[in-house]
Amino acid sequence: MIYTVTLNPSLDYIVSVENFQLGFTNRTSSELILPGGKGLNVSMVLKNLGIENTALGFVAGFTGEEIVRRIEAIGVKSDLIPIHEGISRINLKLKSIDGTEINGCGPLINEENVQKLMCRLDVLGEGDVLILAGSIPGSMPKDIYRKMMQRLDKKGVLVVVDATGELLVNVLEYHPFLIKPNHHELGEIFGVELRTREAVVPYAKRMQEMGADNVLVSMAGEGAVLAAEDGSIHTAPAPRGKLVNGVGAGDSMVAGFIAGWMERQDYGHAFAMGVAAGSASAFSEMLATKEEIEAVYRQIRDK
Repeated sequence: MIYTVTLNPSLDYIVSVENFQLGFTNRTSSELILPGGKGLNVSMVLKNLGIENTALGFVAGFTGEEIVRRIEAIGVKSDLIPIHEGISRINLKLKSIDGTEINGCGPLINEENVQKLMCRLDVLGEGDVLILAGSIPGSMPKDIYRKMMQRLDKKGVLVVVDATGELLVNVLEYHPFLIKPNHHELGEIFGVELRTREAVVPYAKRMQEMGADNVLVSMAGEGAVLAAEDGSIHTAPAPRGKLVNGVGAGDSMVAGFIAGWMERQDYGHAFAMGVAAGSASAFSEMLATKEEIEAVYRQIRDK
């Protein structure tokens, strides 16, 4: 079974506003509400690919109830823990001004709830996959991902970590199966600027030296790089297509890679599936469907 962890899920309120003006009343020209959070995005793309999975994490209040309702409606199993104070966050994403967002804080998560989540992990064992994705709420321990991996150490669980900075570096001693920084995040770890796929390769290898088995680096319009556990290096330019919505593209790449790996245990296939899923979501208003991913995959493999 695949499990995803989203410690601070959201309802994303995505709006377009023509001729937005500060200090004035603005009216939307389009609106969309979706469950959000990196782990949930991974769960939803996996389900689109026909892969059963369970979402772990926390929800609170009426927004939390709506998050659960929406993910279950598309077939993702919810094991999200209810918090009895506060509400799950609402994130406002202003689609007509690229990259403009106002993200909520989310509920406070106390030690009792952290321990509930830790106990949920005890059911995982040999062959299961755990995907830890996204930032953490300010009320949670900064080393929570490390503690989760420590709890699962030597149980045969494949752990994927999509996080930034210390949150990512701190887990490397427990040898995650896959990490997925983007090139900016990878560069920040080493204090360098990485602009090309060739420049990324040595730093991806350094992350392997620090403990990661596989390092998948997304580079938006520059494509992607995989430093695989078997020593192989895979690179790909960005597939052809029109960028429609970059939100969730990196999460889709994680989902595609894991789907491809579980299907064939072949790094070339898994990498192509990851690139295809990430690009297909970027080319779509919503997270990519199976058909959209397969279409981009054929483009990659036909080169």
